[in-house]
Amino acid sequence: MKTTLFSTVLVVSTGVLLTTISCHNATVTPPPSTASELRVSAPFADQTTQFAFDVSKQVITAEGQAKNVFISPLSLHIALGMVLNGANGQTAQEIQKTLKLDAQTLTEANQTYQNLLENLPGVDPEVTLALANSVWYRNTFPVETSFQDLLKQLFKAEVSAQDFNDPATLSKINSWASQKTNGKIPKVLDQIQPDNVMFLMNALYFKGDWKTQFKPEQTIDAPFKLASGSTTTVRMMRLNTTLKHASRPTYTAFELPYGTDKYAMTVLLPAQTTTADALINTLNSSEWTQLQQAMTSSTLDIGLPKFTLNYDINLNKALSALGMPTAFTDAADFTKINKQGGLTLSFVKQNTFVAVDEKGTEAAAVTTGGISLTSAPLPLLCDRPFIFVIHEKTSGMILFIGKIADPTKTSNS
Repeated sequence: MKTTLFSTVLVVSTGVLLTTISCHNATVTPPPSTASELRVSAPFADQTTQFAFDVSKQVITAEGQAKNVFISPLSLHIALGMVLNGANGQTAQEIQKTLKLDAQTLTEANQTYQNLLENLPGVDPEVTLALANSVWYRNTFPVETSFQDLLKQLFKAEVSAQDFNDPATLSKINSWASQKTNGKIPKVLDQIQPDNVMFLMNALYFKGDWKTQFKPEQTIDAPFKLASGSTTTVRMMRLNTTLKHASRPTYTAFELPYGTDKYAMTVLLPAQTTTADALINTLNSSEWTQLQQAMTSSTLDIGLPKFTLNYDINLNKALSALGMPTAFTDAADFTKINKQGGLTLSFVKQNTFVAVDEKGTEAAAVTTGGISLTSAPLPLLCDRPFIFVIHEKTSGMILFIGKIADPTKTSNS
């Protein structure tokens, strides 16, 4: 029986810029955008979008209607991309298929990961996006040099051999997560088990101001109807401005851009006759593409609750259901990490943080014909559970997907 375990930890943070830009900053010339250097094929973007919605459906269904959810499909995809490079045989095939990468070679996928890591952070100089990878392994455990070199070169990973019996190692790993998420996720591991030999980690940090900010003096107390039918009071931000929006058969969507409009949060508000949980189950890469095409710009009066959420989840069950069960069993083949074998993926967990207010969003983590609204629409108030997606528009990458069931709840514990 295999007792040697390695794990994948994702730390993701999305947050709000609470300070205003001082006047002298206006004279500083921002660095040029790297958007023109992004090389993400349409199939890769489409497949990773499908993966994003597939994972979100699994998580939201498992959590139930009353729970808030916030995950980073991009962080998960990159971390599992590192795991994939250590896998062989059926284990590798299942991971590659789950990631929707079975239509391309591993080399092609690795080149895209490398390009994303190098160029996605610089797409919008007015938005902070940081991506980082690290690998921590027990210093008595031999790791194939080829695996280490690949992760260093293509995934820009920091690879470090550590004494896992030394309590200071746990602090080092948690400190790395905290540092890479601007302190938003201070701890990702509680302990290191005797049979743990490796941790692969991805951190993603996002911080952006709204292109058009909400005015704090217009934020009011407002009712929010929970899935249970009861009502809570939230701080509802209001904005009346020109926005992209679309009406679909079961939901209405509007887009709130950040910075120079490369990044955006798209909010999907289900119709009164349906629910946020039912809505997420209708979303896929095709519907997402159709939604983008259906978007039109006009003046819109919207209401969006302020919210902050610390979230964590073990993704073993979701990933097994999506098609990669072998990785979590004794039948796993990770002989590209250690040619002797005997390794199994013990857990994949994600810790996330998101805060949304009048100025913007801060987030971190360690998916058929539009009907236009009339020219004088009623206010579009997110006064019931809704879905939101934070995405980058040049590459089509979905960074985060969330469901807000109760804006007053700040954690899922």
